[in-house]
Amino acid sequence: MGSERRRRWRKCLGLAFLLLSVLSGALSLFFLTRLNLRPLPPTLTLTHTEARKAQVLDRHGTPLSITYQNIWNLHHIVPLHDIPALLQHAFLLAEDQRFYRHGGVDWRARAHALWQNLRARQVVRGASTISEQVVRMLHPRPRALWARWLETFEAAQLERRFHKTDILAFYLNQVPYAHQRRGVVQAARTYFDRDLETLSPKEMLALAVLVRAPSRLDPARDAKRIEPAIQRLGKRMRDANVLTPPEYRDLHDEPLQLHLPTLPVRASHFVHYVTTPPPPSHLPRSVVHTTLDAALQARAQALLDRRLQDLQANHVTHGALLIMDHHRNDVLAWANAGGSAIDAVITPRQPGSTLKPFLYALALQRGWTAATLINDAPLAQAVGMGLHHYHNYSRTHYGALRLREALGNSLNIPAIRTMAFVGVQPFLNHLHQLDFQSLTQHPDHYGDGLALGNGEVTLYELVQAYATLARHGVFRPLRHTLAPESQVTSGRRVYSPEVSTLIAHVLADPQARQREFGSGTLLHFPVATAVKTGTSTDYRDAWAIGFSHHHTVGVWMGNLTRRPTYGITGSTGPGLVLRAIFAELNRHTPPLPLSLSPNLQSATICQLSGQRATPLCPPMTEWFLPNTVPTHTCPLHQPPSTARVQPPKRHAWIQLLQPTPGLQLAIDPRLPDAQEAFPFRLPETITPVRTHWFVDGRQVGITQAAERQFLWPLTRGWHTAQARIRVVDRAQPITTPAVEFRVK
Repeated sequence: MGSERRRRWRKCLGLAFLLLSVLSGALSLFFLTRLNLRPLPPTLTLTHTEARKAQVLDRHGTPLSITYQNIWNLHHIVPLHDIPALLQHAFLLAEDQRFYRHGGVDWRARAHALWQNLRARQVVRGASTISEQVVRMLHPRPRALWARWLETFEAAQLERRFHKTDILAFYLNQVPYAHQRRGVVQAARTYFDRDLETLSPKEMLALAVLVRAPSRLDPARDAKRIEPAIQRLGKRMRDANVLTPPEYRDLHDEPLQLHLPTLPVRASHFVHYVTTPPPPSHLPRSVVHTTLDAALQARAQALLDRRLQDLQANHVTHGALLIMDHHRNDVLAWANAGGSAIDAVITPRQPGSTLKPFLYALALQRGWTAATLINDAPLAQAVGMGLHHYHNYSRTHYGALRLREALGNSLNIPAIRTMAFVGVQPFLNHLHQLDFQSLTQHPDHYGDGLALGNGEVTLYELVQAYATLARHGVFRPLRHTLAPESQVTSGRRVYSPEVSTLIAHVLADPQARQREFGSGTLLHFPVATAVKTGTSTDYRDAWAIGFSHHHTVGVWMGNLTRRPTYGITGSTGPGLVLRAIFAELNRHTPPLPLSLSPNLQSATICQLSGQRATPLCPPMTEWFLPNTVPTHTCPLHQPPSTARVQPPKRHAWIQLLQPTPGLQLAIDPRLPDAQEAFPFRLPETITPVRTHWFVDGRQVGITQAAERQFLWPLTRGWHTAQARIRVVDRAQPITTPAVEFRVK
């Protein structure tokens, strides 16, 4: 008896020890689990701090880029009420049909899965609830039994902290798919290129089935592999009365058609520009709202592409276009054509004549007027031991022209003479004020050729500078994003309102460009628009820049390989695109004129001399800065009673070819005064035997035989020039009318 009692006692002690061990292990498991639980986030709403790479949107929210490099789906999140009910039911039946009845763990489903796995002697089914899958997304761990225990506890915590609808919404927006996609919106756009509400029932079931094995069932690899799983889920949904019989039959008849996703608009170069470099690490941003207008971008891109296609025979392969609202300083369109990885908007190229308005604006600021006469006569300058001959595009010389005509017709020789008045260094400094950062060379490198565009600038810089003229002389850097830190700045003044609006008035004047461009030119826009074209050496670059009362637009065409085009100029190439763009812009903008500064003063002048008009002059109205209105009357069209020249007999039918009435010359400070001379010239219609040349009534020289030219050393001041000519068939000499001119 004693031994039997001792055996029972030892058995009881063993059972007690076993129970104590089990209890101790359970308690240890519980406490260790509690110690290894990770804290849940305070909210299931993700913030921009989670972003690795931002998505870029236009000003209206249209995506310009798509990124899948972030840990979370931050850009395609939709509330639960915007997710179709059929899609929600498909996920619940496929993943967690008792989601709204359990507390985070479906023990019934877990037991059933355990039984199925034991019978199959392998893992054939899991039993993770949607809440457990959310925990797995929030706290990724290696797949192990211990991890399942931790997910069980954390799923219960998740259910206690958040509402079921919040958990389901997070799951449907973050569930992982293949190709780094997350959430049903990204999956729908990746496989079907459509939004959720446009999906068919079969496509919705495909999204629900795919989450089980995103790579193995990927329809992009094999569309047939996913069909059995869709049919099984469809049968369950029909049995649950979620699918109607016709919808269930359509699952068998409807093929699963895939469509590759596309962006609504091409703006890759602009996206790269606004995201390079990325925002600082302490300012993470999941979305960048830009100033671009996607609809306008698409239309501008189509116009540029179509024009390049039309010019294929002229060997033009690349183009760029930039549109901005110069009131808010917003970039509205940034287009490239030709398929190059190089962004032509920010690639330096020779600008041709597009820098001339800034040269003449500086001359106006230094005392010239729109009526100042500039001599458009043959010009050659020393280059080393040789001569460089300047010429206009048409190879035509017009003699003395007003500044308005010189700029309007984009003549080269008057621009070179204006550069001599302004100076290369001051002009280069002036361009730097306009933020032409591409012009980095010494002034001697460019020389006078800077007036004709021998430096290289970008389309971006040109549009930004022309916007300064459009903005009445105030410079502001272009704005690309709508973030608070990029609000419109006050800017800095480069030109007075009088100078900037006067230059705009010249560029918008169709009469001012008639000599070189004609009266029916496509540069004459229906709505007042200041327009300037440019063509670089050997037709490598063609430009057209313009601004209306609201927008500034620039277009470039050429070859990024620097191969010359076949004769494409600014007016024949990009000019047509510029006109079409402004026609598009003016459809949505009131047609207002370009404004003139109220401080400008008008005066009636002679078209030929630029001086105050007499009754005999061809008159025109010109605008002048204060204190620059001409005080002299035209010397070319004086009534007989007020003739200023008193030499012997005068023959009005013969007059000096050069100088012209009212001509203004500038002494070049770079040359010794003794070496500077100006050629007086006679017309080709007369053959002189001897010519006496007079300045201010005093004879300054004599030329013999058929010589029609005399070099007069320059002297500052107002002067009159005349010639007394002896010809073979006349006994009396011919005296030309006096011509008044000025040397500064």
